[in-house]
Amino acid sequence: MDADVTDSAGTPADPDLPAGDTPQGRSQGRSQEEPGATDSKEEPEPGAVPENDAPQDSGDEGEAGAREDSEGDGGDGDQHGSDGKSAAGAQTWADHPKDGSASRRKRPWLRWAALGASFLVMISAGAGWWLYKKLDGNITTDTSAAAELKVYEKERPTPVVMDAQNILLIGSDSRSGDNREYGRDDGGSQRSDTTILLHLAADRKSATAVSLPRDLMVEVPKCRTGDDKETREQFTQFNSAFELGGTACTIRTVERLTGIRIDHHMVVDFNGFKDMVDAVDGVEICLKEPIDDKDARLELPAGRQTLNGEEALGYVRARKTLGDGSDTERMERQQRFLGALVNKMQSNGVLLNPTRLYPVLDAATKSLTTDPGLDSLRDLYDLVRSMRDVPTDQVQFLTVPRQPYRQNVNRDELVEPDASELFKQLREDKPVAVVPADELKEKEEEKEEEKEKAQDEKPDDAGSDSESPTPTPTYSGSSAADDLCEQ
Repeated sequence: MDADVTDSAGTPADPDLPAGDTPQGRSQGRSQEEPGATDSKEEPEPGAVPENDAPQDSGDEGEAGAREDSEGDGGDGDQHGSDGKSAAGAQTWADHPKDGSASRRKRPWLRWAALGASFLVMISAGAGWWLYKKLDGNITTDTSAAAELKVYEKERPTPVVMDAQNILLIGSDSRSGDNREYGRDDGGSQRSDTTILLHLAADRKSATAVSLPRDLMVEVPKCRTGDDKETREQFTQFNSAFELGGTACTIRTVERLTGIRIDHHMVVDFNGFKDMVDAVDGVEICLKEPIDDKDARLELPAGRQTLNGEEALGYVRARKTLGDGSDTERMERQQRFLGALVNKMQSNGVLLNPTRLYPVLDAATKSLTTDPGLDSLRDLYDLVRSMRDVPTDQVQFLTVPRQPYRQNVNRDELVEPDASELFKQLREDKPVAVVPADELKEKEEEKEEEKEKAQDEKPDDAGSDSESPTPTPTYSGSSAADDLCEQ
C-alpha cells in the first residue's frame, strides 16, 4: 500500500531504512514533539525541499551532520536554538546549562548570612527599645500638681500666644535621701532653691530664662498641702510657696505674679545637676580669685578650669565666700554657668550624637519630675529638638528687676515698671535683650542724656510727628555665647 512508503508524518520514507521505520530519535509528528527533548531533529514542513540532500545516517555521524547543517545555514537549527528545544541550540559555552552544584553549595551560606543580619537587626532593635524604656521609666510624673491646678483653673491666666512655651524650672533643695549630705535633713521638707521661668519663643529662634529670687516678697495664694489641708493667702517670700504647697502652689504664685500661663514644669534635684555636668565631661569656667568654701565643700584655684559635677554644684550654690555673699550674685553665677552648660552641649554636638546624648538624658531623667505633658522621653526629645537650632547668643539669662525690700533689706521686691514690662514682653512673645550690668548702666545714662537733649530741642509742633518705633527692652543679663573668663 502507498501508506507503507511514508511515515506517520507524511514525509518521504528514508531510502536506507525499511518502510514503516524511522531513524532513532526522530520525532513521530509535530503535534507529538516533546518540548524538553534535546536529541530530536525537527522535520521540514510537508512539501519543503531539504537543503542538504546527503543521506541521514543514524548514530553519531547522523547527529553530527545535523548539528553541522543547523550551524552552517541557520535553517531549522536556528529555530531550535531560539526555542531552546534542542541541544543544537546551545551555540556557545555560556549557552550550555550550568552545573547547579556550585550554586547549591553557596545557597546555605547566603541563608546563614541573611539569618545573621536579621539577628543583628533584632538585637539592635531590642537594645534600642530597652534603652528607650529605661530612660522613659526614669521620669517621675507629678499627677498631684496637675490635679490641683485643674481645681483652680478659673484663676489661671489665659494663654496669649499658643505656639510659645512657658516652662517653670524648679531646683529643689530637699535634704532628704541622697541629698542629705548637702545639709541637715529636716524631715524631708524642701524649698525652691532655684526657680527659673523659661520662655521659648513661638518661632523657636530665642529662649529667655528669667530667675525669680527665692527671697522675693510676693502674694502666695491659698494652697493645698500634702496632707490635704488648705493654707491661707499670705504675703511672704517666694520660696515658701514650694514648702507650703509644693509645685502647684509655686506655679500659681508665679502666674499671679507675672500674668503668664505656665504650660509645663520640671523639678530637678542636686544629684541630677551633678550627673548632667559629669555626662558632658565637665564645664569650663574662669575664676578671678581662688575659692575656699567649707560649707559648699569647694576649694578651687583662680584661673580657667573645668569643673566636674560635684565642683559645679558647690560653685552654683556657694554664696558666703564669693563676691558680696548675696543671693543676687549667686543667681547671676548660676545663670552664667547654665549658659556655659548649654554652650558645651551645642558646641560639642551632644544633642546630635546619640552616644553622647544618652548619658545626659539618663542623668536628667533620673532626677526629673514633670507634669504629664512632659513625662515621656518622646516629649522631652521633641522639646530639646525644638531648641537645638536656637543660636547660643539668643539663649538669654536674666533676673527679674528687683531691689532690696523697703521693710527688710534681706528680702527683695520688684522694680516697677521694669518688671511689669518684662512680663508683658514674655506674655505676648515679644523680644527682650540682655547686656552685662556695667554696659546696661552706660546705656541707661546715655538714654537719659538723649531724653533731656530731645526735650530741650523739641519744637512746639513736635507732637504731630509720628512716634519712633518702640525699642526692645534691655535688661542686665548674659547669654550662652558669653565666655565666663571675660565676665
